[in-house]
Amino acid sequence: MSLVPTSSYIYTPLNQLKGGTIVNVYGVVKFFKPPYLSKGTDYCSVVTIVDQTNVKLTCLLFSGNYEALPVIYKIGDIVRFHRLKIQVYKMEPQGINTSGFASLTFEGTLGAPVIPRTSNKCYSFTVGDHKMVEALRVWASTHISPSSTLVQLCDVQPMQYFDLTCQLLGKAEVDGTSFLLKVWDGKKTPFPSWRVLIQAHALEGDLNQIHRLQTLTIDILVYDNHVQVAKSLKIGNFLRIYSLHTKLQSVNLATQPSSLSLEFHLHGGTSYGRGIRILPESNSDVEQLKKVLESADLTACHHHSASSQPECEDSFVTLSSSGSVSLYEVERCQQLSATILTDHQYLEKTPLCAILKQKAPQQYRIRAKLRSYKPKRLFQSVKLHCPKCYSLQEVPHEDSLNTILQDASTKIPDTRLHNTLLYDSKTWSTEDQGGRKVAVHFVKNDGILPLSNDCLILIEGGTLGEIFKLSSKFHSVIPVRSGQEDLELLDLSVPFLIQGNVYYYGCKNCSCLRTIQNLNSLANKTSWIPYSVAEALGVVPLEYVFVMTFTLDDGTGVLEAFLMDSDKFFQISASEILNDDDLQRSLGMIMNMLCPPGTKIDAYPWLECFIKSYNVINGKEQQIYYQIFDTTVAEDLI
Repeated sequence: MSLVPTSSYIYTPLNQLKGGTIVNVYGVVKFFKPPYLSKGTDYCSVVTIVDQTNVKLTCLLFSGNYEALPVIYKIGDIVRFHRLKIQVYKMEPQGINTSGFASLTFEGTLGAPVIPRTSNKCYSFTVGDHKMVEALRVWASTHISPSSTLVQLCDVQPMQYFDLTCQLLGKAEVDGTSFLLKVWDGKKTPFPSWRVLIQAHALEGDLNQIHRLQTLTIDILVYDNHVQVAKSLKIGNFLRIYSLHTKLQSVNLATQPSSLSLEFHLHGGTSYGRGIRILPESNSDVEQLKKVLESADLTACHHHSASSQPECEDSFVTLSSSGSVSLYEVERCQQLSATILTDHQYLEKTPLCAILKQKAPQQYRIRAKLRSYKPKRLFQSVKLHCPKCYSLQEVPHEDSLNTILQDASTKIPDTRLHNTLLYDSKTWSTEDQGGRKVAVHFVKNDGILPLSNDCLILIEGGTLGEIFKLSSKFHSVIPVRSGQEDLELLDLSVPFLIQGNVYYYGCKNCSCLRTIQNLNSLANKTSWIPYSVAEALGVVPLEYVFVMTFTLDDGTGVLEAFLMDSDKFFQISASEILNDDDLQRSLGMIMNMLCPPGTKIDAYPWLECFIKSYNVINGKEQQIYYQIFDTTVAEDLI
């Protein structure tokens, strides 16, 4: 590819992104999920990038064409996105693709050729782009840690999640929900690798080569949504398999004592970037892998396979035999659990009967069923939590808010506080409500009034209905009152900030309120990030959380565990659900799947969870309580 002059593009640093804009950006990949089939007909890819400003941007990209999504192979790759739309999601900028979106990907390794990866036949790439890629490579070399998840087979350990670069030697269908891949990377595992027994005619691949390399080959079972990708692979493909899971299990054989073998599973779902990607032979990691494969001691491998043939044949086990793989029938893969773990996968499972006998504090990994939960009326589970004093309070009802705002509307706005350097003011009088005066103050950005979708307004004397209408037209609304020298927040019994349907509240006990003029301390007066507004005004913001009690049963015991979560467990935002019928329906459906009404508990799904125990003193008595943490509902339930 030649570098030819072309029309130049302007690239926006990630710390200058604004909601509602369409931008061009460069960044280093910090996290990604390979393209996977979404619930609709499109493929989806999630990419988090960072640039020299140290600001991260997560992008959610969809396309009906798998090849049209960014071709990313590992953390540290560099991407260029053109015509990326920026929206605000959960108070953070998020990138989504729109019409005309285009991407290029480059290897992030210093000194590697600057060759774009793209399915587009036409694209621009200038000398300036080349310099941009090189500059990001230099910056990333000292700021982005190389992926520690990329591991060779000689270094794998039990209970590990890792990425593997390998070559496909064979493949076969096992059952309707799992698929076998036989791969190698030229290295030998530190533990014997398990073997899945299948009929020779069912295995696709060079059987002589597979037999010759059997001590260097591992069997990987691929599940659920990855099966279709595995079926499409061709023998000889170079692969990167992401978030591969190892387990050390005991294999009971009739002809010899129990032995340990290392299992390899690619579980269903896309958590942690789980997936499979074909690597081109030009990839630098593939070139390095080829050298390793060529130097593998095939003569020794052949000699070993010839001398140990009977033992190897005896070590093959079937998935249907009772002595095959420990707990296979109960724990085929994580996707069979209705929940998945987001950390601490090294913890072994503990039965509830053992947990109930132990002292607190402790952390446990459990597998149980949800016998019941409270509250049954799910909207009652949403509370306001202070992260500073840990208090919990109910979300104020609209009737209470309306009463407070109506009382405040009887006070006449002080015109001495109107039209300052911070804001322009406008006052209206109501005709049918005794001439009630309403003042609206439009906050300026560098002395200029922004467009309504970027504008924060301050309202005095407004009713709840009026505030609701204004919040649909303006970026943000703050209810205020006239103070002695400046406008002040109205009352922390009402929201200190309103954005669309989301009301942000502050803690009365922990906040130390400042006047409205302190908004001048915010450099960017168009993004209005709630936590930045709260800090400027001396507010300790309350967070919306789900608070529920789960009664868990694993057959050995029954335990009540407390759930307090803002958006991770259900992957639904507690701050948005009260005003969103679709989210309320989604939550109801999730709970009905976790705890199906009118069904015997034997048919309930398993939940794999982390719980922690802690002590609470009630009067003179000490009690042990349990709380769920680092657990989330599986993606196929959402």
